[in-house]
Amino acid sequence: QVQLVESGGDSVQAGGSLRLSCAFSELSYSTHCMGWFRQAPGKEREAVALIAGDGAIAYEDSVKGRFTISRVHGKNILYLQMNSLKPEDTAMYYCAADPQRASGCMSWAFSVWGQGTQVSVSS
Repeated sequence: QVQLVESGGDSVQAGGSLRLSCAFSELSYSTHCMGWFRQAPGKEREAVALIAGDGAIAYEDSVKGRFTISRVHGKNILYLQMNSLKPEDTAMYYCAADPQRASGCMSWAFSVWGQGTQVSVSS
């Protein structure tokens, strides 16, 4: 059973914007840690933005001020608004959830993953 379904990836030019969406079926995820991760070819997966059940948010340094993570509880959707995109943002983006942790999100603890959506940014 697929629990996280991402969408919104596309090919854009540098400076453009995209909004990624992650629909989740498990209601408890809305009060637990969720996040967006990315993996570029030849690189390790990295956490981009994390959101805790209490709303606490953390961003990877390179996306601060450009990306915004948000969660719509009534619709069970996690978003990642990405502005001022750069070629180095090119990667497969994954939505993830940690069903065991409601606060103090730890990137290594996420155990539920979506299939990913590709973001490509050209210069």
